[in-house]
Amino acid sequence: MSVLATIFAQVTSSMPDSVAGVVADSVAAVEAAAAEVITEVPVPESIAESPAVKDLSVWELCLEGGWVMIPLALLAIIAIYVFVERAIVIRQAAHEDTTFMQRIRDYIHEGEIESAQNLCRQTNTPYSRLIDKGISRIGRPMNDVLVAIENTGNIEVATLGKGLPWLATTAAGAPMIGFLGTVIGMVQAFFNLASAGSSANIDVLAGGIYEALVTTVAGLMVGILALFAYNYLVAKINGVMNDLEGKTMEFMDLLNEPAK
Repeated sequence: MSVLATIFAQVTSSMPDSVAGVVADSVAAVEAAAAEVITEVPVPESIAESPAVKDLSVWELCLEGGWVMIPLALLAIIAIYVFVERAIVIRQAAHEDTTFMQRIRDYIHEGEIESAQNLCRQTNTPYSRLIDKGISRIGRPMNDVLVAIENTGNIEVATLGKGLPWLATTAAGAPMIGFLGTVIGMVQAFFNLASAGSSANIDVLAGGIYEALVTTVAGLMVGILALFAYNYLVAKINGVMNDLEGKTMEFMDLLNEPAK
């Protein structure tokens, strides 16, 4: 039973039969008209048949970027290699033997210079090479010893920073290469739109734009990762430099200590 029929039954229960008949005919006419209107209302095609959303994998997106993705991929590989290789070297350089300076002090106070140098060569760390250089200058003025140690420290720090310019270049250059690819892609997209003439539609432009933006995304990703890697390694090298300065001061104080 429809809603109108239910309302009609409640309202006409107390009406005369003649009036109730007229009302019944009116209700039937209204229901028929409503059914006809609902039947004739067209359903939009976008609602009736919703197109399936196309999913793109990361590999497919990389392929859409074109030839610009090749230099970006090379920069990413170089950055990863430099980061891993330098991280291992810096970690080894930061390794510290807590008994090293005490043993050096004992050897020097006992006059066993050769034993102290052998210990430095066996330890084979940046600070041991600094101390080895300082030991080789024992007997000369203190200023000469300090200058020799500082020069060796500069060489050690420069060695630890080998390869970091590649990371800095990647951090700055990768986004620029990505933007270049985007500009080239946008030019191509608008050229295709103009070439389409009267048959041009939004699909021609939208497809070219999303393909062009792929290189920007790739360039920013490579650049951001390289920037974080560069800053991380610089912070680690600064930590090693602080340790070298501390060992230098400790060694200079050791030379000024009276022999026991």
